[in-house]
Amino acid sequence: MLPEEKKNDWRLYLFFALWVVLCVAVFWKPASGVLRYALGNDNASHIVLIPFISAWLLYVEHKRIFKELKFDYAGGAVLAVLAAGAAMLTSRSFDNWTETEMLTGYTTALVLLVIAGFVLIFGRAATKAGRFSLLFLFLMVPWPDPLLNGAIYYLQKGSADIAEMIFDLAGVPALREGFVFRLAHLSIEVAKECSGIRSSLALLILALLVGHLFLRTFWKQVVFVVLGLVIMIVKNGIRIATLTILAQYVDPGFLYGRLHHEGGFVFFVIGLALLLPVYWVLQRGEPRKAAAAAEAPAL
Repeated sequence: MLPEEKKNDWRLYLFFALWVVLCVAVFWKPASGVLRYALGNDNASHIVLIPFISAWLLYVEHKRIFKELKFDYAGGAVLAVLAAGAAMLTSRSFDNWTETEMLTGYTTALVLLVIAGFVLIFGRAATKAGRFSLLFLFLMVPWPDPLLNGAIYYLQKGSADIAEMIFDLAGVPALREGFVFRLAHLSIEVAKECSGIRSSLALLILALLVGHLFLRTFWKQVVFVVLGLVIMIVKNGIRIATLTILAQYVDPGFLYGRLHHEGGFVFFVIGLALLLPVYWVLQRGEPRKAAAAAEAPAL
């Protein structure tokens, strides 16, 4: 038999699991819509993984997060009201919002309602200790089209700027017109598909996790994430310049071959290699925050 305190803990976990199931049932239509959106959109494929990563973080850090448990009716009620408000605002904007924006609104409401249940069942202390895992859930909210298009534009521009810099350093004659580069034997465009949005989102998620698990100082976590995104832009510029130079001086087929369509992982690894020294510098003097997370959970 488990001690009475431990039995009560597991009842709370069961209550929260039932709360999550109830939340998904209430928002079943938008939840299934988000799943279809994520599976059919390369720029949103990460959404499927977010709930599992958040649950994993709560699991591996449960000794620290669930050390002090107490119902918080007020906090849960406030977040539940915010969730209801987000859902009502979304439903009333049916004629004015796009399908993606509707998914953004309803998914925001769903995440708020899940967090409301966490606050209600586990209390304020547990919420504070597990705030990263809970806030991480907002990464499953689809970006509205204006925000996504804006992010893609700045990634395009940054990648084009880096590619132009590499052309200048390498002595490659290239005339730039916006996102189009005209070389002696070919012209290339840094299109939306070349913005590197997928690898940037993947790096953002990875940098957030590494910063949370291995860096204790908040400003170091912020610096690590920001520099990670900068390095992804640099990596994408290197990719564009490399493929263009190979196509110009070796074989035009490089613009259409496997390195172009399947070489994203290679350049992503290059980006990680550039990010590794940043982590080493920031990690110096940091206590091993991950030690507690790496402990085998006690059952």
